[in-house]
Amino acid sequence: MNQATAPDSRRQRKVVATYRRVLFFSLVIATTLTAMAMITSAFFQNGLSPQEMVLLVLYTLLILWVSTSFWTALIGFLVVVTGGDKRSIGRLPPRASTEGRQADTTPRKTALVMPIYNEDPTRVFGGLRAIYRSLLDTGRIDEFELFILSDTRDADTWLEEEANWLQLCEDFGAHGKVFYRNRERNVSRKSGNLEDFCTRWGGRYRYMIVLDADSLMGGTALTRLVDLMEAHPTVALIQSPPLPVNHKSLFARILQFGSSLYSDVFTTGSAWWLMSESNYWGHNAIIRIKPFVEHCGLPKLPGREPFGGEILSHDFVEAALLRKAGWEVWLAYDVKESFEELPPTLIDYAKRDRRWCQGNMQHMKMILARGFSGISRLHMLMGIMSYLSSPLWLLFLLFTGFEAYVQSQTVPVYFFGDNFYPVWPESYAVEMKTVLLVTLAMLFLPKGLGLLLVYFRPKVAKAYGGYFRVTLSVVLESLFSMLTAPILMLYQSKFVLAILLRKSVGWPPQNRDDHRLGFKEATLAHGGQTMVGVIAGLLSYQYIPSFFWWFTPVLAGLFLAIPLSMMSSSTWLGLMAKRLGFFLTPEEYSPSPVIRYLKENLERAEQHPAVALDGEYGKLMDPAVCSVHLALLPNRPVSKRHRYELKALVYRVIEEGPERLSSAEKRALVADPESLQRLHTLAWSRRNLPTGNV
Repeated sequence: MNQATAPDSRRQRKVVATYRRVLFFSLVIATTLTAMAMITSAFFQNGLSPQEMVLLVLYTLLILWVSTSFWTALIGFLVVVTGGDKRSIGRLPPRASTEGRQADTTPRKTALVMPIYNEDPTRVFGGLRAIYRSLLDTGRIDEFELFILSDTRDADTWLEEEANWLQLCEDFGAHGKVFYRNRERNVSRKSGNLEDFCTRWGGRYRYMIVLDADSLMGGTALTRLVDLMEAHPTVALIQSPPLPVNHKSLFARILQFGSSLYSDVFTTGSAWWLMSESNYWGHNAIIRIKPFVEHCGLPKLPGREPFGGEILSHDFVEAALLRKAGWEVWLAYDVKESFEELPPTLIDYAKRDRRWCQGNMQHMKMILARGFSGISRLHMLMGIMSYLSSPLWLLFLLFTGFEAYVQSQTVPVYFFGDNFYPVWPESYAVEMKTVLLVTLAMLFLPKGLGLLLVYFRPKVAKAYGGYFRVTLSVVLESLFSMLTAPILMLYQSKFVLAILLRKSVGWPPQNRDDHRLGFKEATLAHGGQTMVGVIAGLLSYQYIPSFFWWFTPVLAGLFLAIPLSMMSSSTWLGLMAKRLGFFLTPEEYSPSPVIRYLKENLERAEQHPAVALDGEYGKLMDPAVCSVHLALLPNRPVSKRHRYELKALVYRVIEEGPERLSSAEKRALVADPESLQRLHTLAWSRRNLPTGNV
């Protein structure tokens, strides 16, 4: 392709994208209008009451959301069974032209960047070792350099990170290839961490691949992303679809199974109608650094949190800014060996949702910003709707119950005026049941489509445990989803309400380790939801028994919230299900090399940790740890007042023990070279130093 033909190619892509979106949204709108017509005809038979008007509005919003997901999945299914999308980023011919853009002259080198914040160093560096070893297998390791961008505040974790970094460099001979730094101030969280990297070191690299602390990517996926960027100079970002792996709890294994089975239809369908205006999910994606630096500076929003201040869900906004500047953003649905990990319990999942909810709801302030494309606004709207749909469903259920109660209290009149024969009241039970069945079909059919894809591929079916086990697993996963849906609905409704009341949650680190929930923790988290289920069940059974039986799936999930949360957190049940062949995934049946490497690294780290943590004086006594830390610390001037404060903290450690210091005080000590040397010397010279880790 030459310079002269490039504009025509771009015009052709726009024509194809327009055609696909017109078709897609026509199907979505036609489905929504059909469902609205059914429910409207039912309501209008006896006149439209105020509560029915509210129900009609709520149902319209919800069915629009459901039909968007349904048609995305159905189109994705059709694309997969017909051999894939010939106009996906992975199958487009290379473009030699930059289409009017200045050629990128930065070195063809890629930085793998992993921002971390108070994460488990064993898991973080186990994953990084696996990624590095997988890149060695490709023979293209010289094209990559690795950056660990730490915002960790905890002093003990900080020292462990440095020791693990040094060990990684020693084991792979990677000095000058793997870099570590800990920021002095955690400004703007992850987006600020990446901005700091781009400002300081971005000029050395043409691309960066952003990883989360739980990300895992194979060398084949990494090199393929680089090759795609090289082949398409007008592309600024390519997102790979990460699959969840590695957890043992029943909750995480069920979600892993569902994501593995259903993600193909959704990601393929999304890529089909979005094309070069896809979105960014914040990790497991490759970014062209030059346009990212030029166009993706994030402003602070006016007002206070949760709607104002720093932008939390920065990934959506960064993708929108790149598209605004004319760059392409793609979803490479066919890039494999891209993985992540899920929260291990229902409670941890809800906590993560709380953070994401605030970030997505914050987009209400940006959705009408000047210059964004319609698709960019749609991405933000869909992010908002992913959480706003929960309170909408809750309101829909409440108004449905109220309408059922009103109908049950209405006394039918059979004779009007001089009519000799009775006039029977019109019933709209058939229409309402039809609406319900259509809605349920659109909610559950994507699961059936994912299962159907497995039936078409015998080798894949074997990787899922065989036809019988995968079918039963889908049934059990659907039942589990049905029971947890009302729990998450109440959680997310509570989150949305709190945000609307301007209560901010911040961005705390998340728990990624498997752990069994106790009865007390589960009761504190789900006790209120259980009470809501019991009260709603009693009221509906007492006053509207006909509605009660339709309402039982929702009531069952709330009533069983505590035992369901406890049981699903069990690793014993998760491993038992695996032994029986349920909720298996291809990633478990035939693991990618990078997954095997991670498992080996974690087993080795458990036997031979980089830092001995069980010594009498912990990390403070380890000369190697202290030497590495001192070498990495910058020498900054310290005021006399601060020097006296640090000396006072040293004496507090000597007299009271390090456990009496706060996290901030510990960090202040280990961030100062003189104080750290003093403590290390005292630890060796005074054997009566109180036990504890600093």
